[in-house]
Amino acid sequence: MEVRLQKLLSQWGIASRRQAEQLILAGQVQLNGQTAELGQKADPNHDQITLNGQLLQPLDCPQRLYLLVNKPKGVVSTCKDPQNRPTVLDLLPSAYQQGQGLHPVGRLDAASTGALLLTNDGQLTFALTHPRFHIAKTYRVWLEGCPPPTVLAQWRQGIWLDDQKTLPAQVRILKPYQNHTNSICLEVILQEGRNRQIRRIAEQLGYPVRSLHRAQIGSISLRSPSGKLLPQGRYRSLTASEMKNLRRLINIRSSISPRRSSPYESARS
Repeated sequence: MEVRLQKLLSQWGIASRRQAEQLILAGQVQLNGQTAELGQKADPNHDQITLNGQLLQPLDCPQRLYLLVNKPKGVVSTCKDPQNRPTVLDLLPSAYQQGQGLHPVGRLDAASTGALLLTNDGQLTFALTHPRFHIAKTYRVWLEGCPPPTVLAQWRQGIWLDDQKTLPAQVRILKPYQNHTNSICLEVILQEGRNRQIRRIAEQLGYPVRSLHRAQIGSISLRSPSGKLLPQGRYRSLTASEMKNLRRLINIRSSISPRRSSPYESARS
């Protein structure tokens, strides 16, 4: 059965759907000896698909990985960085950094910290980043100054960004204003993820972000079921319960099995 190349590469865990499209556009994918074009279809049972000259086969695909990273400040949420800044893949053991197809699900900007999912399951990446699923993400946001209730009400109702109003957000005060710090800490729960959304909203409202930390993605928290906090710069595999909740959230019918803990994790976490 013929399938679009970018979908096939995603299903095989070579790259996310978007990354697969970029590989094709860059001329790095060949179909039956010819440079592939975006939108082409292939039958993996009959066609030869190569990436940079290397033949790809379903049996060669890496084992599915589902990891949670606590991203530190200054680390970028990409696989490679043209400015040679540290990436989230640099937080993993070398065995995970090449040939596994791991990539971040969505992004946190370099100045932000917290929960970030990594996987080589392109289908899961596509589902989690698709706007229709509205996966809730919970943030701890420290602002300069103390916005009054009217301003927080504006944020909850939605703010106009790029000629489009944001979805309603949950916003509550975690730590009230203190005279000596001139700062306030909010919990913000979003159902969408526009580029630098929280920072842009806070700036627009007149209370710039001092610090931003993502504590939770859906039901997946930086705290394990036992209550242990994942330290910054460390990672862990998702639990069976977390994978079950993810499947329920995005309604993926195909089976997604969690990975067993690896020997690398005990050394890093």
